[in-house]
Amino acid sequence: MTVLQFAVMISINPTNVYPFLSGLLIEQQTTRVDAAHKVLTSGTGPGNDFIGWLNPADVAPESLINEIISTAENLHTLADKMVVVGIGGSYLGTRAVVDALSTNPKSITYAGQNVSAAYHANLLGELDNQDYVVNVVSKSGTTTEPAVAFRVILNHLNAKYPTGVSERVVATTDKNKGALRQLATQNGYKTFPIEDAIGGRYSVLSPVGLLPIAFAGVDIQALVRGASDMYSLCAEGDIASNPVLWYVATRNLLMQKGINIEVLASFEPRLHYLQEWWKQLFGESEGKNGIGLFPASVEYTTDLHSMGQYMQDGRRIVMETFLRIESGEPTVLVPDGNPIDELAYLVGRGLTEVNEAAWKATSTAHANGGVPNLTLNIPALDAYHLGGLIYFFERACGISGYLMGVNPFDQPGVEDYKRGMFSLLGKPGASQSDNNRPESTHIQFG
Repeated sequence: MTVLQFAVMISINPTNVYPFLSGLLIEQQTTRVDAAHKVLTSGTGPGNDFIGWLNPADVAPESLINEIISTAENLHTLADKMVVVGIGGSYLGTRAVVDALSTNPKSITYAGQNVSAAYHANLLGELDNQDYVVNVVSKSGTTTEPAVAFRVILNHLNAKYPTGVSERVVATTDKNKGALRQLATQNGYKTFPIEDAIGGRYSVLSPVGLLPIAFAGVDIQALVRGASDMYSLCAEGDIASNPVLWYVATRNLLMQKGINIEVLASFEPRLHYLQEWWKQLFGESEGKNGIGLFPASVEYTTDLHSMGQYMQDGRRIVMETFLRIESGEPTVLVPDGNPIDELAYLVGRGLTEVNEAAWKATSTAHANGGVPNLTLNIPALDAYHLGGLIYFFERACGISGYLMGVNPFDQPGVEDYKRGMFSLLGKPGASQSDNNRPESTHIQFG
């Protein structure tokens, strides 16, 4: 198989793209994608006041990382459970890393990512019997879902701990303003900043994600170092040396050929919430002005027995991007047993080998069925390489949005449901008739 190797951080297997797009055609997109790349890095495009995430070393310098680690250690002296209150990027990025890497992912539980009464009632029941601390994450402190949940959690916290509540709460919020900043000041909560120039879906490598990730025992120094090394790897504007540009060019060319959906596929359940985060990142960034690839995800081999049928034989409007872990997985061998199950040929072989065969067979079968697909290979699922992969997708999303002609850093459509919800709930000053919003800015390359 042809593999495009980019340093030691990531490689791309394009074998099952080339029947649909030639390598030469992809390389010919260098001028267009480099133009979009330069708009991002120069800060001259729409939404340029939200590119504060661009250099991970600036977002999380060593002094801040050390403060976060120290705070996480101090919180562990009070409890082994943290409730993270947040929604969207304040929730999904954290859970993506914790579920993928933590040896104790249940040390973190979540509130405010929905307004389900049953969910929060069950959570409060669990917290009745546990010592816990809280990290509330909101730039404004007034976003409905997390603000409601924080009221509920804080009420429980005050009842459970008659003294010392303030030392159990950390607020990650705006540096200078907002309801949560005011509340934190009034009550003496420890705080970490959400920078004005970093939107929620690009915030996982900032204090928004790093504090709970550190609490869960993940090496955040390695996470940021991996992102920083990917930043350096992606500095050039040549597709041949920049994996982000190759990915961007490929998915945009396929969209021009009639592909409407990109499916992110993995064979590892630990990546479930990384895929959920990826869906928010691309859906909220590109889905504007009637365009954009619809981001979806599948978990194989589970979904091969359900969605696999559609992928193989359904409408040919789908591309797949596979995530593959090359090494470092635990060894679990198929034991000898009752021959009635007809598995004698697998005795003594590892589950990783079986999973690898499933990936190879699936990617080939889907390509033969008319689904272009590529595979992103990461050497191992550890903090360093996951940090690099997160940054890879963030940078790809920014460049791809500009290439599509939209502002990849706003989300005007998200505000529409909020206006209707506020009106239905009787929020003072809310009006359902206020549905006028500006169009997302259009720009064009080539």
